[in-house]
Amino acid sequence: MTLPNPDKEELRVEGVPESINFPLEEEKVLELWDRLDVFQTCLKQSQGKPRYSFYDGPPFATGLPHYGHLLTGTIKDIVTRFAHQSGFHVERRFGWDTHGLPVEYEIDRALGIKGPEDVARMGIKAYNDECRKIVMRYAKEWEVIVGRMGRWIDFRNDYKTLYPDFMESVWWVFKELYSKGLVYRGFKVMPYSTACCTPLSNFEMSQNYKDVVDPAIIVSFPLHSRPHVSLLAWTTTPWTLPSNLALCLHPLLIYVHAKEVSSGREYILMESRLESVFKKTTDFEILDKLSGMDLKGESYEPLFSYFEGSFPGAFKVLVDDYVTEDSGTGIVHMAPYFGQDDYRICLREGVIKKDQEMVCPIDSKGHFVEPVKDFLGVYVKDADKGICSELKKRGRLVHQGTIKHSYPFCWRSDTPLIYRAIPSWFIRVEPLVDRLLKNNAQTYWVPDFVKEKRFANWLKDARDWAVSRNRYWGTPLPLWVSEDGEEVVCVGSKEELASLSGKPSLSDLHREFVDDVTIPSKREGQPPLRRVPEVFDCWFESGSMPYAQVHYPFENKDMFESCFPADFIAEGIDQTRGWFYTLLVISTALFDKPPFQNLVVNGLVLAADGQKMSKRKKNYPDPLEVVNKHGADALRLYLINSPVVKAENLRFQETGVKDLIKDVFLPWYNAYRFFVQNVLRLETEERIRLTFDPDLADLASLPKEEWNVMDRWVLSSVQSLVGWFHGEMAKYRLYTVIPRLVKFIDQLTNWYVRLNRRRIKGENGRTESERALEVLFVVLETLNRLMAPFTPFITETFFQNLKRLRKGGAEEGSIHFLMLPKPKEWLLEPEIEEAVSGMQTVIMLGRLARDRANLPIKSPLAEVVVVHREESFLREIRKLENYVIEELNVKKITLSTEKAQYQVRLQAEPDHKVLGQKFKKDFKAILQAIKGLSNIELEKCLNDKGTTVLGHWIDLSDMRINFVVEGKSGDVEVTSSGPVLVILSTQRDQSLLDEGIAREVINRIQKMRKKAGLVPSNPVIVYYAAAEPLLDRLVQEFMEFIKKSVRAEILRLEEAPSNTSFLLQEDFNDMKEAGVLTVGLVAKA
Repeated sequence: MTLPNPDKEELRVEGVPESINFPLEEEKVLELWDRLDVFQTCLKQSQGKPRYSFYDGPPFATGLPHYGHLLTGTIKDIVTRFAHQSGFHVERRFGWDTHGLPVEYEIDRALGIKGPEDVARMGIKAYNDECRKIVMRYAKEWEVIVGRMGRWIDFRNDYKTLYPDFMESVWWVFKELYSKGLVYRGFKVMPYSTACCTPLSNFEMSQNYKDVVDPAIIVSFPLHSRPHVSLLAWTTTPWTLPSNLALCLHPLLIYVHAKEVSSGREYILMESRLESVFKKTTDFEILDKLSGMDLKGESYEPLFSYFEGSFPGAFKVLVDDYVTEDSGTGIVHMAPYFGQDDYRICLREGVIKKDQEMVCPIDSKGHFVEPVKDFLGVYVKDADKGICSELKKRGRLVHQGTIKHSYPFCWRSDTPLIYRAIPSWFIRVEPLVDRLLKNNAQTYWVPDFVKEKRFANWLKDARDWAVSRNRYWGTPLPLWVSEDGEEVVCVGSKEELASLSGKPSLSDLHREFVDDVTIPSKREGQPPLRRVPEVFDCWFESGSMPYAQVHYPFENKDMFESCFPADFIAEGIDQTRGWFYTLLVISTALFDKPPFQNLVVNGLVLAADGQKMSKRKKNYPDPLEVVNKHGADALRLYLINSPVVKAENLRFQETGVKDLIKDVFLPWYNAYRFFVQNVLRLETEERIRLTFDPDLADLASLPKEEWNVMDRWVLSSVQSLVGWFHGEMAKYRLYTVIPRLVKFIDQLTNWYVRLNRRRIKGENGRTESERALEVLFVVLETLNRLMAPFTPFITETFFQNLKRLRKGGAEEGSIHFLMLPKPKEWLLEPEIEEAVSGMQTVIMLGRLARDRANLPIKSPLAEVVVVHREESFLREIRKLENYVIEELNVKKITLSTEKAQYQVRLQAEPDHKVLGQKFKKDFKAILQAIKGLSNIELEKCLNDKGTTVLGHWIDLSDMRINFVVEGKSGDVEVTSSGPVLVILSTQRDQSLLDEGIAREVINRIQKMRKKAGLVPSNPVIVYYAAAEPLLDRLVQEFMEFIKKSVRAEILRLEEAPSNTSFLLQEDFNDMKEAGVLTVGLVAKA
């Protein structure tokens, strides 16, 4: 373990400053990583090892990264670091989403483009050139902050959806689906963005709902058979009324023919919805009751004449059980080209036909066109007011109000969506539902409920996917169609297009290059086939990324197929209806396989007030500022050690990052600093050089009975942690791993280091000090390696210094080159861990008793009594009693199984909430019965883990059994936890009071050493002066105790030479009745 007189001075461990600037240290680590090219070196080192495949979901570079990106990136970084350090080769390529609405919307805004006609005037090439300029606008910023967060990802070997190779693979995917009969063109009522002039898929629509206030009106429809009787329909979209073609009722529910008393008007509406029109029952008179089926086929007077005569089956009553009785009037107005159910029902009833022209009198921007002449050029939402005014003039507006409800907005432009029928190219998803559910069942999600509930429920109701967009900047649909639609050719590669067209192979597949390429018709005399104008939904591209990022199947075929499905992906919970869905649909359609095996889903990071983070509101701190202030490690740990890794939401609080510094990083750093200080102290005192054996060969040669019990405990604990760590990480349960790692840091700093402080500092001799330091080295190094994937910076800092103490040297340039440690089974001692856990409980209860009695730990007390019914527990405490005595500063410890001897009895406290829910009406009687259980009954309850009360089994978890001391005097303080009872004697005689003052003197000297910036290896002489004879007597009386504690020579101040230069001199006026204490510190030569 010791190497005297080393040749290499530079290998000596460096001293550690008292304070640390974490962000500054991280900057130094970044410089080291850059100098060693650590990430690429890791990849080279792992070449030839088993592959671990990971897909990076592509973000858009048109915006800056936010906390959601940093959270997901941290999860990905931790898991892939763990995989690498577990012996796998992990390729980590960054991906960029470069096409679609996010980019086009920015260009439309910047250039003032209002619609397709503006793009036509500009030209698609010029438009796409503008898009190309901004797709990587913030790429550099992304690279900076991702790197600053410590995430290792390959930006040099990235993939972008605009790369021609990527686009070609997307074509291949589409052709495969086309060849399987999964592609069709159809009209469908879909969510539509008037701002972006394109339809959206159902999962895109679900991404951005907002609460809005809309009109809520009731309109009358007079029956042709009884013109004095009107059907009443309710709607929140008045702008759809000019396109009304039918009314729909529920076939079985009851409707009433009612007469309004005040006006004499007669209406028909659902009986259960009378309240929507009439405030009081006296306002109306019921003339008749009938079902929806009784009214089926009745014709009515149209609101407007725009489409009269165009649809022979229009303006009639239809029935369908989708009509509900929870809102409106129970009668739904139907505009079949502006509502999904409207379209379905009207198509079924023959009001409209699939092959007829659509009745959709609005343009691509949502403005009315012919034949709606009264509102020509008006935006649909703006037309609501004018339509209501027109209906009022015609006497058809019965009621006008508003409703606040949740409404979908375009995820890109943040403008309200509308539903409208539009021609689109679809992927048949509905026939795949069973296979989607089967493949989803083969995947492993953390947390599981997102897979089983949210995602599976979404899959069950999956609809055909509209993959085409009426836009420009994207991968063009590879479909060439004849003018009459009879010939359709789907192209799957650049080579195939060149072969079919007779033109040279294209180097770029964007619209400006492929739109003019034609394919000759196979029919003689027919014009050539031209490409359809649409481009792919960018979600189709991101869903194709497993194949397109490696240009499959044109290249890397064997490599891809050997590691598909991916081992791991991770994104936010909002991707359950986005990327996770599109990945699964495409992989199921192509290969009938899931695209990934393991998935970690995180929740959303919100502002501190629970609102969505908003640049405009400035309701969150800039991520880079937080990193520069507190460090990336702290931010990483804050994000991961939170509910957000269990798919719950996190309200971001910068104070939480700051608290982690105080509660985790500083104690951990101080343990490391304390270790290094004492290594340097021992080397200085003994004139030796220390190195430590990670395998503890010297210690292993001794019988374990000769080991220090706290050494055995901490070594066993860290090995238990290693084994548990591997098991939980293999299950991707980051939310259990981090709390346990953080808890172990507390166990190390507040228990092992604290209870071994004197031993480590050499008060028990050199041998014990060396042994304790070697154990502490092994534990620090093991913890450091476990924490490396989570906090890569601070662990690198520690490693660069600790490796100099490793026996045999350490050639590794970085901690991240090391494989994760495996548990050393021979060090595991569960019984020791359990014994120390019992001791910790006793000490914590004793501390609590001191706090309650307002007695500081420096004040010695006479006795602590520990009561437990198990002799085995007390035997273990007896073995560890010296630690209890020292930590609680008591003179003796008494152990007993006899509660009665100390007038202690058991008392039950029922869990009101649990028992109230279980037993309801019997709750009060059971409550009283539990409170009345005797001491003997409660003893039996503890043994049986429950008891029977009034015929009901009451589990032990449904109550809390406490100790109660009868007639407790003021001389004891009692605390308990479960079966452990601690009785602390609080009475102090004069000898205890005197010792307490001596401990105060020690405390003041130690504080001064710290204030002077001294470390244990800095020898000093302590000079003192006592203003009162009592204090001087006590210092002399406890001189040996004080000298041993402060490890310094103690002299009276008057003995100091006249030319003495003090490092620090201070008067302490807080010694109470002992008077003023003056202390001076002098460096010892």
